[in-house]
Amino acid sequence: MATSTKYQILVLGGTGAIGASLVEILGQQGSFHIVVTSRQLRMDYDGVEYRQGDAHELEWLLPILKEKRWDAIVDFMAYSTEEFYNRVDALLDATEQYVYTSSARVYANTGDNLITEDSPRLLDVCNDEEYLQTDEYALAKARQENALIQSKQRNWTIIRPYITFSNKRLQLGVMEKENWLIPALNNRPIVFSKDIAECYTTITDGLAVSKCIAALLTRSEAKGEIFHITSSESHKWEGILQWYIETIYSLKGIKPSVFLTDEWNSTFGGGFYQWKYDRLYNRQFDNSKISSLYLMMCLSRLRKPLKRL
Repeated sequence: MATSTKYQILVLGGTGAIGASLVEILGQQGSFHIVVTSRQLRMDYDGVEYRQGDAHELEWLLPILKEKRWDAIVDFMAYSTEEFYNRVDALLDATEQYVYTSSARVYANTGDNLITEDSPRLLDVCNDEEYLQTDEYALAKARQENALIQSKQRNWTIIRPYITFSNKRLQLGVMEKENWLIPALNNRPIVFSKDIAECYTTITDGLAVSKCIAALLTRSEAKGEIFHITSSESHKWEGILQWYIETIYSLKGIKPSVFLTDEWNSTFGGGFYQWKYDRLYNRQFDNSKISSLYLMMCLSRLRKPLKRL
């Protein structure tokens, strides 16, 4: 533990939707001093200090890692697998607890079975050799998880959020809001995949995910463990699309039409492998592991937060 009366927390890439919320939550608690890396110049405020630079540049990051013994490092950076291999030891050596942000996209297809943290991963069971030759997001995250699991240290915590939403991000299938919401607000039809529409999924309030991460910090029972942080509610994408349409109508007075297509369409804006190896799966999660740490109170129900958009 740090000599200061406050826990010393380093947040890498902490200016995105979840990271920014986490920093705000920790800052409000008053028991943390938070250092946040950011490529843009940002103003410090009480308990929060920004370091301008690119955390992908290891030579820039290493002096920060070595300047003190961090009580926790929370890592929101997106690395290539090779890039992560080159820094994993330095990250683990610098802290009492390294929180690695993975993704629930690592899971293989479980059919109608609930997903637990022990469910099979794509990396371990997929036989698509062409896909396995890539460092696509789900594979990269699983390989980087392996680097932590196989390390000699157990001071890591792996978290696997799934689809999260905030006032900055709202996904529909593989599409970001720029590919469907902005056109819809301009009275253009929403083009959506008929196959995805029939699949079950869950989306989680990004603020709730941030609260759960905050609750995991500095907890000894979280070290050497993996947690997915998702809503326990599952709905068909067609139902979520209908909620989106109702919300748009209630807030903007616009009721966009929907055009369902039978085929993958590159204009959706998302990746082909994300569509094939995630969005076409039924995703329903068992949250009992994280609820065992009394964190279920942090997970918001789906309908209410959507009204904030």
